[in-house]
Amino acid sequence: MVRPFVAADAPVIAGAFTALGWHKPLSQYEEYLRQQDAGTRAVLVATIDGHFAGYLTVVWAPEYAPFRDAGIPEAQDLNVLPDFRRVRVASKLMDEAERLIGERSAVAGIGVGMDPSYGNAQRMYVRRGYIPDGLGLTTNHRHVQWGEAVTVDDDLVLYVTRRLRD
Repeated sequence: MVRPFVAADAPVIAGAFTALGWHKPLSQYEEYLRQQDAGTRAVLVATIDGHFAGYLTVVWAPEYAPFRDAGIPEAQDLNVLPDFRRVRVASKLMDEAERLIGERSAVAGIGVGMDPSYGNAQRMYVRRGYIPDGLGLTTNHRHVQWGEAVTVDDDLVLYVTRRLRD
Protein backbone atom coordinates (compact mmCIF):
# COMPACT_ATOMS: atom_id res chain seq x y z
CA MET A 1 0.00 0.00 0.00
CA VAL A 2 1.27 3.50 -0.83
CA ARG A 3 0.01 6.41 1.23
CA PRO A 4 1.00 9.94 2.23
CA PHE A 5 3.65 10.40 4.92
CA VAL A 6 2.44 11.27 8.44
CA ALA A 7 4.38 12.47 11.51
CA ALA A 8 4.31 9.03 13.14
CA ASP A 9 6.24 7.62 10.16
CA ALA A 10 9.37 9.70 10.85
CA PRO A 11 10.81 7.68 13.77
CA VAL A 12 9.84 4.38 12.13
CA ILE A 13 11.62 5.25 8.89
CA ALA A 14 14.70 6.69 10.61
CA GLY A 15 14.91 3.64 12.88
CA ALA A 16 14.63 1.21 9.97
CA PHE A 17 17.52 2.86 8.15
CA THR A 18 19.62 3.23 11.32
CA ALA A 19 19.26 -0.53 11.84
CA LEU A 20 20.80 -1.00 8.37
CA GLY A 21 23.68 1.34 9.17
CA TRP A 22 22.47 3.97 6.68
CA HIS A 23 22.81 7.62 7.64
CA LYS A 24 19.22 8.83 7.39
CA PRO A 25 18.57 10.65 10.68
CA LEU A 26 15.21 11.49 12.20
CA SER A 27 15.84 15.18 11.46
CA GLN A 28 15.72 14.39 7.70
CA TYR A 29 12.17 13.07 8.00
CA GLU A 30 11.11 15.87 10.33
CA GLU A 31 12.30 18.29 7.63
CA TYR A 32 10.39 16.32 4.98
CA LEU A 33 7.27 16.65 7.12
CA ARG A 34 7.78 20.42 7.40
CA GLN A 35 8.25 20.68 3.63
CA GLN A 36 5.19 18.52 2.99
CA ASP A 37 3.13 20.71 5.33
CA ALA A 38 4.43 23.79 3.46
CA GLY A 39 3.44 22.26 0.11
CA THR A 40 6.96 22.16 -1.35
CA ARG A 41 7.41 18.37 -1.16
CA ALA A 42 5.11 15.36 -1.19
CA VAL A 43 6.27 12.26 0.65
CA LEU A 44 4.91 8.80 -0.13
CA VAL A 45 5.30 5.79 2.14
CA ALA A 46 4.95 2.15 1.11
CA THR A 47 3.91 -0.54 3.56
CA ILE A 48 3.48 -4.27 3.22
CA ASP A 49 1.24 -5.99 5.75
CA GLY A 50 1.50 -2.90 7.94
CA HIS A 51 5.31 -2.84 7.91
CA PHE A 52 7.30 0.08 6.52
CA ALA A 53 8.84 -0.99 3.19
CA GLY A 54 10.05 2.20 1.50
CA TYR A 55 9.41 5.81 0.58
CA LEU A 56 9.83 8.38 -2.17
CA THR A 57 9.48 12.14 -2.25
CA VAL A 58 8.37 14.58 -4.94
CA VAL A 59 9.86 18.07 -4.93
CA TRP A 60 7.66 20.54 -6.74
CA ALA A 61 10.41 23.13 -7.45
CA PRO A 62 13.70 21.17 -7.51
CA GLU A 63 17.20 22.57 -6.98
CA TYR A 64 18.19 21.32 -10.45
CA ALA A 65 17.69 24.54 -12.43
CA PRO A 66 16.64 23.01 -15.80
CA PHE A 67 13.78 21.18 -14.06
CA ARG A 68 12.83 24.09 -11.82
CA ASP A 69 12.89 26.59 -14.71
CA ALA A 70 10.75 24.29 -16.89
CA GLY A 71 8.28 23.54 -14.07
CA ILE A 72 9.25 19.85 -13.96
CA PRO A 73 8.69 18.26 -10.53
CA GLU A 74 11.37 15.81 -9.46
CA ALA A 75 10.94 12.43 -7.79
CA GLN A 76 13.72 12.19 -5.20
CA ASP A 77 15.10 9.95 -2.50
CA LEU A 78 13.52 6.64 -3.52
CA ASN A 79 14.49 4.09 -0.88
CA VAL A 80 13.22 0.55 -0.37
CA LEU A 81 14.35 -1.62 2.54
CA PRO A 82 16.38 -4.63 1.32
CA ASP A 83 13.83 -7.15 2.66
CA PHE A 84 11.14 -5.59 0.47
CA ARG A 85 13.04 -5.35 -2.81
CA ARG A 86 12.04 -7.31 -5.91
CA VAL A 87 8.32 -7.18 -4.96
CA ARG A 88 7.49 -3.98 -6.92
CA VAL A 89 7.57 -1.58 -3.96
CA ALA A 90 9.66 0.94 -5.95
CA SER A 91 7.34 0.59 -8.95
CA LYS A 92 4.26 1.23 -6.80
CA LEU A 93 5.90 4.29 -5.26
CA MET A 94 6.79 5.54 -8.75
CA ASP A 95 3.24 4.89 -10.00
CA GLU A 96 1.83 7.11 -7.26
CA ALA A 97 4.54 9.77 -7.68
CA GLU A 98 3.84 9.96 -11.42
CA ARG A 99 0.12 10.21 -10.73
CA LEU A 100 0.72 13.15 -8.35
CA ILE A 101 3.17 14.82 -10.73
CA GLY A 102 0.75 14.33 -13.62
CA GLU A 103 -1.81 16.47 -11.79
CA ARG A 104 0.56 19.45 -12.08
CA SER A 105 2.92 18.72 -14.96
CA ALA A 106 3.05 16.80 -18.23
CA VAL A 107 6.65 15.78 -17.46
CA ALA A 108 8.28 14.04 -14.49
CA GLY A 109 11.97 14.30 -13.70
CA ILE A 110 14.43 12.20 -11.71
CA GLY A 111 18.13 12.46 -10.94
CA VAL A 112 19.70 9.01 -10.88
CA GLY A 113 23.07 8.24 -9.37
CA MET A 114 25.85 6.90 -11.58
CA ASP A 115 27.41 4.54 -9.02
CA PRO A 116 26.78 0.83 -9.68
CA SER A 117 24.69 0.68 -6.49
CA TYR A 118 22.03 2.61 -8.47
CA GLY A 119 21.91 -0.07 -11.17
CA ASN A 120 18.45 -1.38 -10.25
CA ALA A 121 17.03 2.15 -10.22
CA GLN A 122 18.72 2.98 -13.55
CA ARG A 123 17.13 -0.07 -15.17
CA MET A 124 13.72 0.62 -13.64
CA TYR A 125 13.68 4.21 -14.92
CA VAL A 126 14.59 3.08 -18.44
CA ARG A 127 11.82 0.44 -18.35
CA ARG A 128 9.38 3.16 -17.27
CA GLY A 129 10.34 5.29 -20.29
CA TYR A 130 12.65 7.87 -18.72
CA ILE A 131 15.31 9.32 -21.01
CA PRO A 132 18.29 11.59 -20.27
CA ASP A 133 17.53 15.29 -20.40
CA GLY A 134 20.47 15.69 -22.79
CA LEU A 135 22.48 18.01 -20.56
CA GLY A 136 25.03 15.44 -19.34
CA LEU A 137 26.19 14.49 -15.88
CA THR A 138 25.95 16.76 -12.86
CA THR A 139 27.62 16.91 -9.51
CA ASN A 140 25.92 18.89 -6.75
CA HIS A 141 23.34 20.14 -9.30
CA ARG A 142 26.13 21.58 -11.49
CA HIS A 143 26.88 20.23 -14.96
CA VAL A 144 30.20 18.45 -15.30
CA GLN A 145 32.47 20.10 -17.87
CA TRP A 146 34.48 18.29 -20.56
CA GLY A 147 37.73 16.97 -19.09
CA GLU A 148 36.70 17.68 -15.50
CA ALA A 149 37.63 15.05 -12.91
CA VAL A 150 34.76 14.16 -10.60
CA THR A 151 34.21 11.87 -7.65
CA VAL A 152 31.80 9.02 -8.18
CA ASP A 153 29.46 9.34 -5.21
CA ASP A 154 25.79 10.06 -4.50
CA ASP A 155 26.18 13.56 -5.96
CA LEU A 156 27.16 12.36 -9.46
CA VAL A 157 23.80 12.30 -11.21
CA LEU A 158 22.24 11.97 -14.65
CA TYR A 159 18.88 13.72 -14.88
CA VAL A 160 16.13 11.94 -16.80
CA THR A 161 12.58 12.83 -17.74
CA ARG A 162 9.42 11.10 -18.82
CA ARG A 163 6.44 12.63 -20.58
CA LEU A 164 3.34 11.64 -18.59
CA ARG A 165 0.77 13.25 -20.88
CA ASP A 166 0.55 15.52 -23.90
